[in-house]
Amino acid sequence: MPARPGRRPAEPRPARPTGAHPLDNPAWSALTGTQRAHGQVVGAVARYHPEVSAFGAFAGVPGPGDWTAMADLVGPGGVVITTGCTSTPPEGWTVEYDGTGVQLTGEALVDAGPPAPPDGVSVVPLGPDDAADMLELVANTRPGPFARRTWVLGGYVGIRRGGRLVAMAGERMRPAGWAEISAVATDPHHRRQGLGELLVRVVAAGIVARGEVPMLHAAADNTGALRLYEAMGFTVRRRTRFVAARAPGGPADAAPGLSAEPQG
Repeated sequence: MPARPGRRPAEPRPARPTGAHPLDNPAWSALTGTQRAHGQVVGAVARYHPEVSAFGAFAGVPGPGDWTAMADLVGPGGVVITTGCTSTPPEGWTVEYDGTGVQLTGEALVDAGPPAPPDGVSVVPLGPDDAADMLELVANTRPGPFARRTWVLGGYVGIRRGGRLVAMAGERMRPAGWAEISAVATDPHHRRQGLGELLVRVVAAGIVARGEVPMLHAAADNTGALRLYEAMGFTVRRRTRFVAARAPGGPADAAPGLSAEPQG
């Protein structure tokens, strides 16, 4: 049917594998769904806007043509991080990180309710006015990829002491029906006080209040974080691969917040 006069034809929707679980390819599910406004989708490739996140995605396991399309999308020298449906980039790409992560889901937290902060601890929402402090905390703790406008993905909360941001957590990918808890960071001088766990529970409660289920990722060798998350009620769903790769050509700009840990 032709488009009505004066109206733009609808963009074709990329195909998604029939029966695929949203968490099998979380960035693709998020970028073609609830977070489409935060990125770009072209055919079978997608990415977040680079100032929001370095993550991108393929509709399925990519072949050489898909990597070429991704190179066109991120531009010469651009960095993309993929998980779920990914593969080893072809010749011309530079692999900056290739490691195994663990995906955990928090169905057990659905009925937990919001936690009560201990005496003397105040949890505050974080937004644009806190961006510089968030970037400083990330630089000191390296919880995983975090860009200068990652906070726009929402759900960010933190704890300040003496006016200084000492702990934070928030959301990143939102696959259909789920939301990923991310950027869990605590200043080294304020650890072992339960601040990270408190913030994870606060963010999880906000996700549940929206009718979604919390989930998160951690590096497979980050045994301390995995023990904490499992003690909180998260369960391991699957192991997954994280690949950070730089497209051919262009300047070698640093990936925003790229570290050897997909989540900390």
